[in-house]
Amino acid sequence: MNQKNIVKDIQAKLFELQDIKYRDFHAKLMPTVNKEKIIGVRIPVLRSFAKEFGKTKEARLFLQVLPHSYYEENNLHGLLLEQIKDYEKCLQELERFLPFIDNWATCDLLAVRTVKKHLDVFIAEVYRWIQSQHTYTIRFGIGMLMRYYLDENFQMEYPEKVMQICSKEYYVNMMRAWYFATALAKQYENILPFIEEKKLDVWTHNKTIQKAIESYRITPEQKMYLRTLKIK
Repeated sequence: MNQKNIVKDIQAKLFELQDIKYRDFHAKLMPTVNKEKIIGVRIPVLRSFAKEFGKTKEARLFLQVLPHSYYEENNLHGLLLEQIKDYEKCLQELERFLPFIDNWATCDLLAVRTVKKHLDVFIAEVYRWIQSQHTYTIRFGIGMLMRYYLDENFQMEYPEKVMQICSKEYYVNMMRAWYFATALAKQYENILPFIEEKKLDVWTHNKTIQKAIESYRITPEQKMYLRTLKIK
């Protein structure tokens, strides 16, 4: 089966899994994606499909097809990347895919757990991504810092890097705020000075506080204090 036929076959199977109500609901959450490009496949259903499809030789051919036509095809692509065990191969395929991501949901879906055993060298790739001009490449880089570098691998230079990102893009700054809110939950004493000293732009500063206050991982006392740090 050639690539063109594989794509048609995959699209047909994705439409068989379609949930119209879910599509209509989910489309409202992704204003950057044309509703006609959303089929409406729930993520758990797509994960199950990807798990089985990933075992086939057709999956390898599907990964060579970029760009994709549908949102779910991009998500399927991301879920197939998740299955790549070889670090270098995973990184190579990730590099090909990142420029084609056009929404926050596909971006945040990528956990690429293969990198967990290579965090010492993976950080160089993360730094390169957060310096990108592409919104979702930057967002992905920040997401990797949040996912893998806020616990035992934490270093103060990481939040400094996120602080220094200068962007007018909503989906970049929302991820910056999410990063600092999560960092407050995991590294409160280290991160609090960024808020106390107002090192972030006003929007990201206030959004960080808002998200931290909404978190169950922040204590009531911490939330009370963070409220006093809002910039009016």
